Amino acid sequence: MTRICGLALLVVAVVTAVQPSLPAADPHATGAAVDGGANADAVFFKGGDISLLRAIEQAGGVWRQDGQRKDPLAIFRDAGCNTMRLRLFHTPNGRGGVVNDLAYTKALGRRIKQAGFRLLLDFHYSDTWADPGHQTPPAAWKDLDPDALCRAVREYTRDAVRALSQAGARPDIVQLGNEIGHGMLWPTGRPGDSDEGWRRLADLVKAGIRGVREAEAGGPPIRIMVHHEAGGNPEKVRWFFDRLAELDVAFDLIGLSYYPWWHGTLQDLRETLGATARRYGKDIVLVETAYFYKPGRERGRTAPLREPLPGYPASPAGQKAFLEEVLAIVRRTPGGHGRGVLWWAPEVIAAGGRARGYQDRALFDADGNVLPALSAFKE
Repeated sequence: MTRICGLALLVVAVVTAVQPSLPAADPHATGAAVDGGANADAVFFKGGDISLLRAIEQAGGVWRQDGQRKDPLAIFRDAGCNTMRLRLFHTPNGRGGVVNDLAYTKALGRRIKQAGFRLLLDFHYSDTWADPGHQTPPAAWKDLDPDALCRAVREYTRDAVRALSQAGARPDIVQLGNEIGHGMLWPTGRPGDSDEGWRRLADLVKAGIRGVREAEAGGPPIRIMVHHEAGGNPEKVRWFFDRLAELDVAFDLIGLSYYPWWHGTLQDLRETLGATARRYGKDIVLVETAYFYKPGRERGRTAPLREPLPGYPASPAGQKAFLEEVLAIVRRTPGGHGRGVLWWAPEVIAAGGRARGYQDRALFDADGNVLPALSAFKE
């Protein structure tokens, strides 16, 4: 998702709010994780990227269901969610929303796994946001040549996955790069129209894959995802994945983003899923989507969006109808290859006396009360 540097996502460093304890997961419940094998292959991933949850707790945030304070992970689990995504920055500065270093991610990832969710780990390969307009290498890697950069990606990926596993936060899925339709780790991994650029990008992705495989250490296989941002543009998605296929990049899952104010209509989403599934025969997860529950602002717009998608007002009812339709579209992907929907920043609420970016499209209102759209994940 394209980020705005000035987003009001400032987190106040205060004592962590005490949350009610989360009951042990019922292995037969909808939200409980299932280990590898055929059952894992059959799951439909439902949930969201909750990377700011721990920081919001530290700023005093409280989530409520039916007026009662409740652990947000329990709320998500009760709503039928089974998968949570966490981003990982290399050396974040800790300001705004750029807080997700390895220690932070281990602590939150362990909670997620203990609560019975699957964990999708999103490597940004940057010290800050990586997206279609920004793919800045970590400062520690800025002077590396292409071969050394590949070694750094492999070793960093391996060591991070191992550290998470040892901390009780072993990822079930690893996403190698965030929204990399225009490459990653620029300028080395920015392909443009250059065959050499595409080879360098493929080498970087393959290095990440090797790192994951080295970290598995004989445990259940970790599924590898490659993420493209244009979930409403089948031509862009085809152009990207055709080049990776030509260069023998082997991965398990295709991740897509879809925000209607950037990526088009629901029909555009439907066509992209269909064309991508038929061409590659791979399972597809919508790893980022969101919709406004109240009129909100978006980058480059002077007025709040009141109906980002015709027929779906920026209201609690409109948000719920949007998520219900997106879930239905993904489930109807040809060949059964539509395998999940994850909401972007569903946990974001006001805390510490501050409003927050993305709050106008979260699945809780500013005071932490559950919004109707969360119930759409229920079977």
